[in-house]
Amino acid sequence: MSKSNKHSKVFFVTGIDTNVGKTLVSAILTEAFQADYFKPIQSGTLEGADHQTVKSLISNSKSVIHPNVYSFPDPVSPHLAAKLVEEKIELSKIKLPKTTNHLIVEGAGGVLVPINDEATILDIISPDMQVVVVTKNYLGSINHSLLTLNVLKEKGLQVIGLVVSGDRNQETERIIQQMSGVPIWFAIEQEPYIDQNVVAEYAEMVQDTEIFKQLMA
Repeated sequence: MSKSNKHSKVFFVTGIDTNVGKTLVSAILTEAFQADYFKPIQSGTLEGADHQTVKSLISNSKSVIHPNVYSFPDPVSPHLAAKLVEEKIELSKIKLPKTTNHLIVEGAGGVLVPINDEATILDIISPDMQVVVVTKNYLGSINHSLLTLNVLKEKGLQVIGLVVSGDRNQETERIIQQMSGVPIWFAIEQEPYIDQNVVAEYAEMVQDTEIFKQLMA
């Protein structure tokens, strides 16, 4: 994937599993940074897709929501979703949209989800991107979190923080931070509903964090 503008930052949001809250985290970060948003590959729905969800949840007027490069109807791995409609995802076609703004890029599933027979989501992440990993506390999440973080580090990518989605577990979060050296940036509670006001409140919370202030310094 092509490099970002030197004056802006590109954040790649990935998760330790499917359905851990990547899109909500992406919306919060889009609002907090007043950034653009881009999801290269969408599978599982064409109406109510993730870029449309993010658009409905942000309230600032600066963010631009960029279209997907690939969109597939079936809720399966991108490589299979493409195959089911007799297409193949080409890594060379996945390029960052042209913008001078900060950019939030949302992955599909976890980092080793295949996009074709040769490449995975990991291959979309370039070294100049700053990676945010969304985790969730469930039985097995320690293993999933550490595996994800290890794979990212082995490729030499910069992981700036973890985001916890849902119920908290102090010991699980402690051991993941201890063993990975990656801090928890912020957490999202199990909210009864999500709308622009909720996202705006979380965005303000993010803006008060030391990690945000360092990134914007």
